[in-house]
Amino acid sequence: MVPGYHGAYLRIDLSTGASERVGIPRDVLARYVGGVGLGTWICMREGGAEHDPLSPPAPLILCLSPLVGTPLTTSAKFAVVSRSPLTGYLCDAISSSHFAIAAKRAGFDAYAIVGRARELSRLVVDDGRVSVVDAGGLRGRPAAECGLDGFRTAAIGPAGEARVRYAMISNDGRHAGRGGLGAVMGAKNLKAFSVRGTKHVEVADPKGVVAESRRLSELSFGPATAKYRELGTIANVLAFNRLNTLPARNFADSSFEGAAEISAEALHAMNAHGRESCAACTIGCEHIFKAPGGEPVRLEYESVFALGPLLGISDRGAMIEAARLCDLHGLDTISLGGTLACWMEAGRMGFGDAAAVLDMIGKIARREGDGDLLAEGSRRAAEALGRPELAMHVKGLEIPGYDPRALPAMALGFAVGTRGADHNRSSAYELDFSTEAFDVAKVVEHENRAAAMDSLILCKFLRGVFKDFAREGAALLRLVTGLDVDLLDAGAGICDLRKRFNVACGWRREEDALPERLLSGKLTREKLDAMIADYYRARGWSEEGVPPAP
Repeated sequence: MVPGYHGAYLRIDLSTGASERVGIPRDVLARYVGGVGLGTWICMREGGAEHDPLSPPAPLILCLSPLVGTPLTTSAKFAVVSRSPLTGYLCDAISSSHFAIAAKRAGFDAYAIVGRARELSRLVVDDGRVSVVDAGGLRGRPAAECGLDGFRTAAIGPAGEARVRYAMISNDGRHAGRGGLGAVMGAKNLKAFSVRGTKHVEVADPKGVVAESRRLSELSFGPATAKYRELGTIANVLAFNRLNTLPARNFADSSFEGAAEISAEALHAMNAHGRESCAACTIGCEHIFKAPGGEPVRLEYESVFALGPLLGISDRGAMIEAARLCDLHGLDTISLGGTLACWMEAGRMGFGDAAAVLDMIGKIARREGDGDLLAEGSRRAAEALGRPELAMHVKGLEIPGYDPRALPAMALGFAVGTRGADHNRSSAYELDFSTEAFDVAKVVEHENRAAAMDSLILCKFLRGVFKDFAREGAALLRLVTGLDVDLLDAGAGICDLRKRFNVACGWRREEDALPERLLSGKLTREKLDAMIADYYRARGWSEEGVPPAP
């Protein structure tokens, strides 16, 4: 057995309650590492590209990494992988904290869940023993109320039960948020997944792991992570507003006159509640604020953008309350904001109408009235209205809070992203905010690095402490597993695998694109198409964007 791994995933069929241990070959571990890489491989193996994501055979994968359970800072994470009901293509989302550690201690590197339970159920894995039990009493309850004593639990809220196409999976107050993975879980009649275990895996070099853990922990207190500790990612609100890269009113504007009211500075001055950390994390980036009713709410930049400027809302209390309601019901804030912004521009609701937004969130989660259409996401809602041009999405995934018209690396990353419009799976926007000249090859390198980091899995907020992530990350992996892996090569292979998954789902070249609204000024369609063609060549893909056979 390879150190750091159990060498197998657990396959559970909810239709029958049967489970089996499935071995993972050593060469697969070396090639795809864990997290989003290994999770994608398992999803392909289980036929994920062949089935409608809301059908019983569709697999839902929860995948760990060899670093989970070690003292390495920010390593307590897991990836959720499936075909997205929002896009129809691959979706991988990452969450963190104690659930990841418990799932690793249960004796597996990943969990593949297929089938559909006859009634709303809880999946329980207790040190490798599997049971599927009735969860009817949890119907309609928030994910935070679905715990089981002595276990760690990942669960869905009402939105997941209603199969809202952008419902989340939540655990320990964190979320696998994008792409509607909560709807996949809901379609399986799976309300909660509770796990615990006592199994530990050996590491190749225990003393080396401890020494490196201490070094990384010390570095994590340095200037590279100061922004996240002091103000959090919401520090971006004023910075992006000054740079005219803060999208407002459904991307009609690139700045927002009410940005100061919902800025990190205003939130910390008027609504601060505290700060928290994920398990096995020394950064402590989570900033907690008070909702109007006094409830604590975690906020980060994307939620503030999506529930504030994107909707024309500068009422700080209403924006925090909207974020609280999204967490309560289990809704991705970015997709919810993008869908409501489209609805507003279509004239069905006024920009800045905070009361209407707060009322609509619950209706979407329950699919009541107009909420039933809005639960489908902006692309389907805009098409139903006969106004497809109003949906600001890529491949069906609503665009996050960066205006790509002034950010060429970001624009390319959004257009070619296999998950859809995505800043986390590319990180190429760092080039736009640096002094480096734009270079497609560098965008590819950033994607490869991000794929490797999401497969190890380490927090992206830690990336600034590495002088050379490819070298230092490979050294970490070697200390834990004994494997010698070129992480950038592994990242490239994972990006190829993701694209092959989408090709198998029916992806077409014209879907690597941006909405017409964003193709203006310096970012023309011709320029974007030229960048995409260069990107395909840099990856060694065909002119149509198809990777070679493995």
